Amino acid sequence: MKENKDRVIIASDVNERDGIGVEIYRNDELIVEIFRDDTEKKRTIRVFKENISLELMEECIQTFKKEIPWEFIDYEEEN
Repeated sequence: MKENKDRVIIASDVNERDGIGVEIYRNDELIVEIFRDDTEKKRTIRVFKENISLELMEECIQTFKKEIPWEFIDYEEEN
């Protein structure tokens, strides 16, 4: 049986940046990271492969929207 080497990892980061995102792997290679930065109040995409089809990028964005809450965490309101 062949192992599926495509996967999505949901990862939070509270070191240099503070937020949560998804890492998209194809054939065991990290190709895209989409991250919601709660400190900077922005969402960013980092691409790790030179050429990615529009269809794959759209799929990655849909995965991000499905897995990660859209609203930023406002730390000032929590205090």
